[in-house]
Amino acid sequence: MTRSRKGATLSIVIPMHDEAEVLDVLFRRLDDVIAQMGLAVEIICIDDGSRDGTLAQLQARAATDSRIRIFELARNFGKEAALTAGLDNTRGDLIVPLDADLQDPPELILEFIQLWEQGYDVVYGVRTDRSSDSMAKRLTAGWFYRLFNGMSDYPIPPDTGDFRLMDRTVVEALRDLPERNRFNKGLFSWVGFRQIGVPYVRPARAAGASSWGSPALWRLALDGITSFSTAPLRIWSAVGLLAALVASLSAIALAVRVLIYGREVPGYASLMVVTLFCFSLQMVAFGIMGEYLGRLYHEAKRRPIYILRNKA
Repeated sequence: MTRSRKGATLSIVIPMHDEAEVLDVLFRRLDDVIAQMGLAVEIICIDDGSRDGTLAQLQARAATDSRIRIFELARNFGKEAALTAGLDNTRGDLIVPLDADLQDPPELILEFIQLWEQGYDVVYGVRTDRSSDSMAKRLTAGWFYRLFNGMSDYPIPPDTGDFRLMDRTVVEALRDLPERNRFNKGLFSWVGFRQIGVPYVRPARAAGASSWGSPALWRLALDGITSFSTAPLRIWSAVGLLAALVASLSAIALAVRVLIYGREVPGYASLMVVTLFCFSLQMVAFGIMGEYLGRLYHEAKRRPIYILRNKA
């Protein structure tokens, strides 16, 4: 199946949080790319509770550029919610989520469109070189993808982010998904459709500093694993059975030893070690169950994923 871009509209969705330093470079590069596309474009900018001059700069640009549409969230809801807000308000036939920091080069959109014309519904970027990221971030990202794909029934391509081109039918399918705890990378894979990856070298940020620290990345990883897998619960069931087996074998060995060698006074140190170890296992298991219960609690309240303060 082939398609034509003639008469199509492209929506570029850009969540933003304190990105004032990079906006000039971002829009300059977008202008260069859009001039080569040969289709109509709208630029959806979601201000996710920025505290710098991001919103003011966007409003100034929108006053002279009709392609820019601004959606201001009532507070900082997080990138997943901001991206969801952008996807919900797109009008284009093709949709491209893009990070404002330019670590996902907008020039690659041209290749994405060519592959869409060849019949692919989703064309995603694959980061083949992440040397611009810190060693810790590269290692933890690799561990996360291996862990997630080992547990989930719906694996995500390693080293991919939100940067991709999606057909309108894919976005409509995403909008029909009801969950509040969104892990968009997982949802992009879960919906299926014809998908293909495009490798690229990930550059450093064009300006400014990332607001994604270790705590935020840790929460995102937990959201991803608990949203798409119950393996942690099954693992702790197996750990409990294994611990029961070890305890039974230890009891049998102790009984046999007493029968053969006579009565033995148990050691206080060994007793405390075993007790504390078992107690620690229980606490970890309760913590994992708490993560799932917490997500059920948030889903049951059915609060909106985001709240718009203003749109233009």
